[in-house]
Amino acid sequence: MVEQKLFDVAILGAGPGGYVAAIRAAQLGLSVAIIEKETRLGGTCLLRGCIPTKVLLHDAGLLQKIRRAASYGFNTSEVDVDFSKIQKRKNDIVAKLTKGVEYLMKKNKILCFKGSGSLEGLGRISIKGNGAAVEVRAKNIIVATGSEPKALPGYDIDGQFVITNNEALDLDEIPKSMVIVGAGAVGVEFASIYASFGAKVTLLEALPRIIPLEDEDVSKELTRWMKKQGIDVFSGARIESAKKVKSAIEVNFRTANDEEKRVKVEKLLMATGRTPNTSEIGLEKVGLQAREGGFIQVNEFMETGTRHVYAIGDIVATPWLAHVASAEGVIAVEHIAGKNPVPLQYNQIPSCTYCEPQVASVGLTEKAAIESGHAVKVGKFPFAALGKAMIEDATEGFVKVVADEEFGEILGLHMVGNGVTELISEGVAAMGLEATVEDLIHTVHPHPTLSEAVHEAVEDIYGVTIHL
Repeated sequence: MVEQKLFDVAILGAGPGGYVAAIRAAQLGLSVAIIEKETRLGGTCLLRGCIPTKVLLHDAGLLQKIRRAASYGFNTSEVDVDFSKIQKRKNDIVAKLTKGVEYLMKKNKILCFKGSGSLEGLGRISIKGNGAAVEVRAKNIIVATGSEPKALPGYDIDGQFVITNNEALDLDEIPKSMVIVGAGAVGVEFASIYASFGAKVTLLEALPRIIPLEDEDVSKELTRWMKKQGIDVFSGARIESAKKVKSAIEVNFRTANDEEKRVKVEKLLMATGRTPNTSEIGLEKVGLQAREGGFIQVNEFMETGTRHVYAIGDIVATPWLAHVASAEGVIAVEHIAGKNPVPLQYNQIPSCTYCEPQVASVGLTEKAAIESGHAVKVGKFPFAALGKAMIEDATEGFVKVVADEEFGEILGLHMVGNGVTELISEGVAAMGLEATVEDLIHTVHPHPTLSEAVHEAVEDIYGVTIHL
């Protein structure tokens, strides 16, 4: 086994948590090694998640706008969709970004090792692949191995008829029909993609409502719009069987009213969650054991129970979001460098879902705020009342603000509509700065913009909305 020099930090996993941690560590003057089992850097987010999914969502949304072109005064013939070119564009964007990550590693003098890494003891990681085995030694180790899709028990992923989001991203052609099990962010995004491209989509969610982590009003609005787009949405539904029938798969499920339904589709997409990649990385060799669900326990600085071993991203029980993993990576390396980082405020982490229409939120839902003991006041404003929304033909949805009644503290901001994944940052900044309802009321917003909906929703808390 070839032994390398002693690094200040070795990072196992080069997703948005790992590679961002590596860059920040290098900026702080630390010597850094990063280990990645994939042939390309970037992790799930870049290779099979955030980026490629959003490319398809963008193109699906563009197709819908083109189909409405006549209402804008543009007479067009029937639009022909070349799905192979759409897939090529997606792959080109992913390739460009992965090369960008490779460049950043070289720019910051970070040594990259390609192969499957495993902890071999304190400060030691063995790497297998590409010829001879290598052992990387480091004063500190950050584990950032991410997660993988999981199916419901009893349903095997065959990659052809029963698929995960990985296979759903790389289909050669648009399926005529699809059942999606699970209506969290992944499920509703793929429902939007393939329904927009013309597939008949059936969306099943076992919980009482889709996107169950979001505010109830948002779930209701998204359900309404998805049904309007021709998607069959069943909340409180449970899948009972799925069997291959010639070149299709027959899915049986029960609705919330215990009605038995059967549909025959080309694809069954399991969007039923993910599982942390912690089972075969040698945790026991550094005195660690994954907890229930496969998670590693950490403190506010991402330290595990073993000194000089940190864990970030999907393998810890924090929100499974790329931007969370990146922020955790920065905290870990700044703690290693003795910089006294500020721990993350997880109640101020924005969540974004890029379906049509988009969903974005930060902070407490109305129900959660009440359950936590707050006396709340709620303000709400529909995009349909905004000139900018009419101009952009995007009048669906609303902005909802949840505030503490006594002090006017902003407890949560919830949005559904066009471009809300960009608008949510105002709420994140406001909560981070402990802004009150009055602070935002006195913040002048530009006209005409979609951001005016935030201002008017805040005004609605005190009943002084201007345009409604």
